[in-house]
Amino acid sequence: MMHFMLLFSRQGKLRLQKWFIAIGEREKKKIIREMTQSVLARQPKTCNFMDWKDLKIVYKRYASLYICCGMEDQDNELLTIEIMHRYVELLDKYFGNVCELDIIFNFEKAYFILDEFLMGGEVQETSKLSVSKCIEESDLMQETMEEYMSKPAF
Repeated sequence: MMHFMLLFSRQGKLRLQKWFIAIGEREKKKIIREMTQSVLARQPKTCNFMDWKDLKIVYKRYASLYICCGMEDQDNELLTIEIMHRYVELLDKYFGNVCELDIIFNFEKAYFILDEFLMGGEVQETSKLSVSKCIEESDLMQETMEEYMSKPAF
């Protein structure tokens, strides 16, 4: 099971965090600091897997963003890389070639896409088409609700 997923920039700025286990804020900040420092300090051609405390850390760089996942020792690293890649594909499909600014200015949509894809640290839906359909339906419902709320009530 995945314990957390972090998205951060090459400068170490956290852009998105999702925790799948209950842990205190102080511990979260410590983990975030240690993960960003250790991932950013690694050479570009090194392995994308690390052992850290009792977890396996899997990370991958996409343009100016790093995606970093902490998972249990018995989990499959290649499957985690595939999960991260699928999430980036979903973001690309929604935003059209996603970039760091899309995550910054539309973080609620990035979280929504992640929640449609992962639940409790496990993959909820493997089909890109199904996840994309849910996202489109949500956008349509949100637009309809905004339209409804903007009309005056008599």
